[in-house]
Amino acid sequence: MSAYAIAHLKTPNLHPDVLTYMERIQETLDPFGGRFIVHGPTVEVFEGEWPGSIVIIQFDDMESARNWYASPGYQKILPMRTDHIDGVAILAEGVGPGYDPATRAAALRAAAPQ
Repeated sequence: MSAYAIAHLKTPNLHPDVLTYMERIQETLDPFGGRFIVHGPTVEVFEGEWPGSIVIIQFDDMESARNWYASPGYQKILPMRTDHIDGVAILAEGVGPGYDPATRAAALRAAAPQ
């Protein structure tokens, strides 16, 4: 099942270190099959507030995503971003083929206290 590295970059800053990070990140992703699917677009906000930008990187599975984040290559360049941009980064597992949100809601409803 696909997994995603998602970063909400609250204070985008094109500091020279951030640009170097951007130039070098793909080489850290390649061994783990990571690929950008969203990279810092202008977002349209429909509910609430959304300061900043978003990045989403797809991996084949959660193990690949975890191994990439923990890899020496990525850890070496990570401070180039985190020292200059306030944000939050998470890893999340995607849903499989045939996912049905109604089935998920039914399971949650059945597990909820009555």
